[in-house]
Amino acid sequence: MVRAYTLVLVLFAATAELVAQLYAPSAGKFKKVGAAGSQFLKLAVGARAVGLGGAGSAVNDLTAVYWNPAGIADVKSISGHFSYTQWFGGFSHQFAAASVPLGENYCIALSLVSFTSGDIPVTTLEQPDGTGATYTISDIAIGATFGGRITEQFSFGVTGRFVQNGLLNVSSTGLTFDVGTLYQTDFYGLRLGFSVHNLGPDMQYSGQGLYLQRRLLDALNADPTAISIVTNPYAVPLMFRAGIAFDLLSVIQGKQETPKLYAEGHQTHRLITAVDFETYSDVPEQFAVGMEYTWNELLSVRAGYRFGNDQMGLTAGVGVRYIGSGFRGQIDYALTPTRLLGLVNRLSLTLSLE
Repeated sequence: MVRAYTLVLVLFAATAELVAQLYAPSAGKFKKVGAAGSQFLKLAVGARAVGLGGAGSAVNDLTAVYWNPAGIADVKSISGHFSYTQWFGGFSHQFAAASVPLGENYCIALSLVSFTSGDIPVTTLEQPDGTGATYTISDIAIGATFGGRITEQFSFGVTGRFVQNGLLNVSSTGLTFDVGTLYQTDFYGLRLGFSVHNLGPDMQYSGQGLYLQRRLLDALNADPTAISIVTNPYAVPLMFRAGIAFDLLSVIQGKQETPKLYAEGHQTHRLITAVDFETYSDVPEQFAVGMEYTWNELLSVRAGYRFGNDQMGLTAGVGVRYIGSGFRGQIDYALTPTRLLGLVNRLSLTLSLE
């Protein structure tokens, strides 16, 4: 049994290394920053996973729609989730999702991501202090996720997503897909997750703002000519994520055969450790590590750290769960200090019907 789990871990490490080599152009000093658009697709959702430093490959709640779609196989009841992020620069980031189980082994979920700015003053070379007009940036992603459990240990998930970027009176639209898998063992409750995100074609801006009327030669007093500005297509940020999570308390106590990491039932103490490796098509690789301590299935305290990010490192969070008659609720909060841009606050609310 131990040999089998060792083999799985070796395959996990080998896969991560292989993908790192495939994405080698994004590593080291060669950073393709700006090579992909729709950057809001990389913004983390859910205060729980963010409190773990972003090590969310093995999460078992509705935020798995973002972290690893295979995780919704663990959502066994009608559930809803809403997250709000107070981003810097006056931007706000919202995530909402709802799921319905399909039998005992499958689940379907719908999700919405919104990234918006406040009013931004319009400036020109002639009026650098503003023209008096304003505009907004509005990016949205609407997704549908299907996931299920093929065996007691193995689950999968697939997400299809409609993406729109809006800026003033131009916009771009496209489709992206995520694919993920999860493998659950009883070896210290170990879970292994693999997922690929934002598979899809390039996107391109179009809209009224790209059509102009200009007089080409003022001296000839000619009628204005219609001009159409052609934009270049841009890629969406392709991402690969691999991660593990296990019951650290079982390791400390020497309980090698541990049931499912998120097994139902009361546990006085639960200590989970999670580690994620992420590689992107436009920025260097990043690593995340986090820990979550839960007391009496009521109060959770989290801490994590993200390596390879030039702004975000240490994270912290807390969660409170309430179990009532016929429903369960959970409120989570995460705090992410940045090196130059201030604090990022996230608040999440999850409700599930029994």
